[in-house]
Amino acid sequence: MPIRQRFLAIYSGALTLTFAVTVLCGFSSWSKSETFDQINVHRINVIEPDGTLRMVISNHAKLPGLILHGKEQAFARPQAGMLFYNDEGSENGGLIFSGRRNEKGEVVDSGASLTFDKYGENQIVQLAGVDDKEDKFAGLIVSDSKRRVWMGRDDKGTATVALMDSMGKKRILMEVRADGTASLSFLDANGKVTGKFPSPAR
Repeated sequence: MPIRQRFLAIYSGALTLTFAVTVLCGFSSWSKSETFDQINVHRINVIEPDGTLRMVISNHAKLPGLILHGKEQAFARPQAGMLFYNDEGSENGGLIFSGRRNEKGEVVDSGASLTFDKYGENQIVQLAGVDDKEDKFAGLIVSDSKRRVWMGRDDKGTATVALMDSMGKKRILMEVRADGTASLSFLDANGKVTGKFPSPAR
């Protein structure tokens, strides 16, 4: 074999070997697991192999707006947290939390909320706790277009279980006030009490 052809053959073989080693090393580095003691990050996107977004973990500054079918719409969020997305890349729940003081020193946006949404609609389950200048409550909410169940504590310290009809109107109300007074009430669609235990004193 002429020297020139021999040189080209050796060069081609070396080049091919180098490329193969580079690809294999790169693949190995990409596919193996890594362990870190600490990571500082502003946002993490969890995606499917096809690029569909499934979860975002983010600080306040990088938390996305409302994402439906992979397209983001402006939606103000004063919190940081974790957002969940369905197989189609549409938001279907999340865990958000916040808390700060405004320029007047008032506590605002203080609390956390864990929600799960119905497909293509708003949330159907929410576990929330808020304690700031505007709201003070903690509890579990179950919805079906309208709110159907509330179980929690209000701003007056009353523990409540409220059951609503399909229009969101309270129909059964169980309460234990902060002073220990307990009651069970039945209401009609207009909010009028039709029965109560214990019966009101006459």
